[in-house]
Amino acid sequence: VAGKLYPEGVTTNSEDGVNDIPALYPVFERMAKEEFILCLHGERPGVFSLDRETAFLPVLEEIATRFPNLKIVLEHVTTEAAVELVKKLPDTVAATITVHHLYLTLDDVIGDKIRPHHFCKPVAKRPEDRAALLAAATSGNPKFFLGTDSAPHAVETKECEAGCAGVYTAPVAIPLLAEIFERQNALDQLEGFTSFFGAEWYGLPPNAAHITLQKQEWIVPDRCGTVVPFRAGKKLTWKVT
Repeated sequence: VAGKLYPEGVTTNSEDGVNDIPALYPVFERMAKEEFILCLHGERPGVFSLDRETAFLPVLEEIATRFPNLKIVLEHVTTEAAVELVKKLPDTVAATITVHHLYLTLDDVIGDKIRPHHFCKPVAKRPEDRAALLAAATSGNPKFFLGTDSAPHAVETKECEAGCAGVYTAPVAIPLLAEIFERQNALDQLEGFTSFFGAEWYGLPPNAAHITLQKQEWIVPDRCGTVVPFRAGKKLTWKVT
């Protein structure tokens, strides 16, 4: 269905990633012909961390222009600039948004203390970037849909000198999204963002299974095996039952 491009060295285990994107243009051409989807980790190597996504956006625009029939997903967007570009580009371009980037800014990672379980790539950005993500996620625009990018790194690989990038949101993703969408008065947009827009964009049938969300307080466990989940020890107000 799709292939994902990681630029060299931009995230965990991407040391052997791509360092010459134009060299892959023949691959992109074939992907478009075969109706494969190109998923992009949208950061430019060698650029200051907070600017890597913005620096990658001209690359996205060039690919979208050069290959108008290629469907592209800009994964886990984190900036207002990325949101605005995806909205501007043709309907062949979409973006995913994670749960944790709807919660976090850089201050939640390194503001008062270093919080390794909030560290991910791309890093959380500024408050205005988070606001743009919130607006896009709750807007009902089908170009934006959920991509959790949940990363269950063991605690010893996070709480160390050179910790892995990634936030483990799988156990809490849907309840947290319910809280977010409720605060934005957009609960009616939750199902589309989580369950329909992505499937429709990929040309897949929606999942026939159902879950039930209930307004019920519970405490996120401190550990899930050897992994610390996002919002560990915090009280949530929605629960999957």
